[in-house]
Amino acid sequence: MYLSIGNDFAVRDKSIVGIFDLDNTSYSRRTQAFLNKAEENGQVIPCDDLPKSYVLTAEYGFSQVHLTALNAYTLEKRLGK
Repeated sequence: MYLSIGNDFAVRDKSIVGIFDLDNTSYSRRTQAFLNKAEENGQVIPCDDLPKSYVLTAEYGFSQVHLTALNAYTLEKRLGK
């Protein structure tokens, strides 16, 4: 099954490590360092609008951070978990 995360983009539900709200998680220094490192390594996939959350995926040995304009709660409801 796939989860639509906006901007005509979908990710496999089995590859999702976590769905995180940017407002709540961006205060932590560790999270900021993680997101900065992911951006330096080209692992961040941007969105067209102002991002509200991000989806961390890992598949085939690669991890990616998908920024999305959708709320984390909305994504969790779509996922059905």
